Amino acid sequence: MSDSKLWRDGWYTFAQRMDSPNFGARAAQAQIDLIVIHSISLPPGQYGGPEVMQLFTNCLDWDAHPYFEQIRGMEVSAHFFIRRNGDLIQFVSCHDRAWHAGKSSYRGRDNCNDDSIGIELEGLEGESFEAPQYETLQSLCSALIERFDIAHIAGHEHIAPGRKKDPGENFDWQGLSKALSLPTTCFPFDVVSKIQVLEKK
Repeated sequence: MSDSKLWRDGWYTFAQRMDSPNFGARAAQAQIDLIVIHSISLPPGQYGGPEVMQLFTNCLDWDAHPYFEQIRGMEVSAHFFIRRNGDLIQFVSCHDRAWHAGKSSYRGRDNCNDDSIGIELEGLEGESFEAPQYETLQSLCSALIERFDIAHIAGHEHIAPGRKKDPGENFDWQGLSKALSLPTTCFPFDVVSKIQVLEKK
């Protein structure tokens, strides 16, 4: 698929580019059809600092906060990070495999890093996200859907149940589904059930 005004070699025009070394090539036959939504903050529950970007670029000072000892040496990344004010940063080309999902399985396939695009929201699992974040997320998802054959959108909690809980119960799946006008088959079963309950109220 050729580049457009929104994309250059898998890099989104409207994102600040900050290259991460934590990525690899996708398999030649990989079909990029899944968006995985995460939440992250470092230290947990603290927002606005550079620590998430430092983590994804292997520049985090492990001794700067006691919590960092738990993640010392971790090499991870996501394709995108959306800050509380809606600012968008991209770390890995969407053509490449970012390291965001870990051990995972979804729609009958393991190793979701292979064929997914990872989006991190600055936040804490179970807490609410900000309106500017949703606006950026909706625009980004629309651009990804236009660019790739996206057939599924799920949370980290859906691809790694029992191990991960983000983005959490306060993430607005109903708003995202309405904004993107996608069929319910694009979302996890429990998300669809929640949306249907909310729509009946």
